[in-house]
Amino acid sequence: MHTLAIVVTVVAALWVGFSAFSLLRRAAWVVEPLTEYGVPRSWWPRLGVAKAAGAVGLLVGLAVPVVGVLAAVGLVLYFTGAVITVLRARAYGHVVFPTLYLVPVVAALTLGLVG
Repeated sequence: MHTLAIVVTVVAALWVGFSAFSLLRRAAWVVEPLTEYGVPRSWWPRLGVAKAAGAVGLLVGLAVPVVGVLAAVGLVLYFTGAVITVLRARAYGHVVFPTLYLVPVVAALTLGLVG
């Protein structure tokens, strides 16, 4: 189980890190929906940094488990908020996108708590 937890955590961290990078680089496929959902531009840098910090926290958690758990909990809250934001914007077809980030983080958290 330990190896699985490490692999899932690293994949989740890389996936969330990619999301952070894409937001910080203001990739059109990321920022256009944020505009549509009504997320203020002034929030974008902080949201990107929060995701990046969470990704780093997941990796640090491989050595310091409490940091990984806290990072995972933070990311679960972040992506749950993203799902709620999409639902409030009534962009129901887009709910899958934040969920694609939420699921691996939940898996990493679950495996981290079980292991």
